[in-house]
Amino acid sequence: MNIIQVYKQFPTDNDCLAHLEKVRWPGGPRCPYCGSENSSALPKEHRHHCNSCNTSYSVTVGTIFHDTKLDLQKWFLAISLILNAKKGISSRQLSRDLEVNKNTAWYLAMRIRKAMIEIGQRELLQRIVEADETYVGGKPRKGGSSVPRKRGRGAKKACVIGLAERGGKIKAKVAKNVSQKTLASFVRENVKTKAATVISDEFSGYFTLFSFVNHKTINHSVAYADGDIHTNTIESFWSLLKRGIVGQYHKVSPQYLAKYVDEFCYRQNNRKNPEIFAQTLSRAVGVRV
Repeated sequence: MNIIQVYKQFPTDNDCLAHLEKVRWPGGPRCPYCGSENSSALPKEHRHHCNSCNTSYSVTVGTIFHDTKLDLQKWFLAISLILNAKKGISSRQLSRDLEVNKNTAWYLAMRIRKAMIEIGQRELLQRIVEADETYVGGKPRKGGSSVPRKRGRGAKKACVIGLAERGGKIKAKVAKNVSQKTLASFVRENVKTKAATVISDEFSGYFTLFSFVNHKTINHSVAYADGDIHTNTIESFWSLLKRGIVGQYHKVSPQYLAKYVDEFCYRQNNRKNPEIFAQTLSRAVGVRV
């Protein structure tokens, strides 16, 4: 859903609230505090009163919209802008598009990223799965040093490890290291080992994979592809991630890098999903789909 469609479908805050209630409570209002369905509507305040715990509540309680003073329509517009930005959208650009200050835009984006986290989504990858790692961070300052710049595993950058199923989903996360134990654990958690072939480069961190999954390697010093043996899919995702971070965000704090990785994975995994906006709204109010 693009911003024009958002404006047409949700012209007022009341329309946004009504839609969220349908999504969160398809069977009628339920108190988020005690779980009771015995409630009375307070239409003038767009809230409900629980007759069991004597508490008033709205549909936004306990969601990413909780305690917001911003129009819900702007929240919906922000979700649309973030989902439709293939390489991401910076908080400053979001602030200009929504006519809010940059701090509000940053807060909006970080809240929305909570709805993109893949926690609990334990769908295992299978068939052909590519494994790789990349390093994200700023470049060393130019000049003043005769020491050659290090790249890849030798650089002091944040490490991100990932898996890509051919024609399927991406799984990626920030890791403290790329030891054999870390990589093997990541593969075990996300791959259906009895129904998959894992392809990686010849980095020694992947050497233990052969003990529990069919494992093939490609020697990048010789060729980048040998028939179906390659890691081009996951490397294309790394390219998209880095272009987004360098081109849109310019700099990402290690503290929040995991959230940005989740955002890119979520958008990539749902790139062909026409219901991604509705799905994200459902996740935003705690309904996992």
